[in-house]
This record gives sequence, structure tokens and C-alpha cells, in this order.
Amino acid sequence: MPSQPGTSNLSAPRGGGPPEHYLTAYSDGGARGNPGPAGYGVVIQDQAGKKIAALSEYLGHQTNNFAEYQGLIAALEYAVKHGHKALKVVSDSELLVRQIKGIYKVKNLALKDLHARAKELIAQLDWFSIGHVLRGHNQEADELANAAMDKGMGRKNVAVGVAVRATPAPEKQEFDGVVRNGKIELQEGILPEGARVQVRVKK
Repeated sequence: MPSQPGTSNLSAPRGGGPPEHYLTAYSDGGARGNPGPAGYGVVIQDQAGKKIAALSEYLGHQTNNFAEYQGLIAALEYAVKHGHKALKVVSDSELLVRQIKGIYKVKNLALKDLHARAKELIAQLDWFSIGHVLRGHNQEADELANAAMDKGMGRKNVAVGVAVRATPAPEKQEFDGVVRNGKIELQEGILPEGARVQVRVKK
């Protein structure tokens, strides 16, 4: 999990410069299908970089942005509940970061309540900062979010791709498909629930 060098676009922190002691929360959320089965993952470290908590939850059928906000709120609630007054959040959701910083307005009605809840929790802290990183710098939180989705869907880790090879399958072991709007559509057949698949993209 990266520390300072992996972050960028940090907000002007609420409460001035960083205090001597603060937590760092790496937060991620996602939804398969958007909307679809959703979950979040949060890794919380102390200032020395030691992991002190790992949070994750399956959220049912929701959107990516809903899941991202739930991850942020989980991090904030952890800090408040455990008496911490300073928190830096690192997220790979540029939309979330910019909405919390006030650069973007929150137009979605479902997100307005979550945005208000996040702001309410932030107000209980003495110092708060939020920054955006690329997904590759937020890997552990991403893995937690995906694990929450897998658990909620009642399956083990499943990767999805084009020209999918599945094991086990009752009759056919290889399925052809195409990507439309970011989703795999099989040209024929149905993958068995819980099948493990490998990605092989045909040119």
C-alpha cells in the first residue's frame, strides 16, 4: 500500500497542515455491471504505515459511486468511533474526491444523502484531507471491495473476459463472446454459476 509518493491532487486540508498523528484510509468501492452487485473495501493505517483495520461490506445492487461513498463513510465512521480526530483519505474515485472538495456538485439524489453524511462526519474531525490516486496505487482496498462482492454473490474470486475458458462446465469448455458497453455477452451457452474463468482476448 503506497504512502505519500502515491498520492496526488490532495485537497486543501480542513484544519491546516497535518497534525503529528493522523490515520490514512485507502478506500475503494465498485459495482459489477454498474449498477450491479456492489461492495467497498477500506484499509486504515496509522502514521507509521502500520495497518490497523481492514473494512469491507457487500452492499447489494448499487452503483459504483454509491459504493465509493459507502467506503468513505466507513472510513470516517471508524475514525470518529475510535476517537481519532485526524484522517487522510486516499481514493481512486476522482468524482468522489472532487465532490467532497466542492469542485463538482452532487446532482444524483441517491448520492446527496451520502454526501451530507460524509460532510457531517468530517465536521467531527479536527483535520481532514482527501486525495485521488490511480487504481493501481489502491490495490489492497480494491481487493477488499472485490472480495466483498464475491462473498455477497456467493462465489469465489471470478475473473471475466472475452473468449472465456471455464472450469468446470457441463458440456462445453470454451465460450465465445464480445464486449458491449463494458460487459461480456456470450454468443452462445451459459456459464455455470461459480465457474472459474480465464481471460483470453481474440484479435
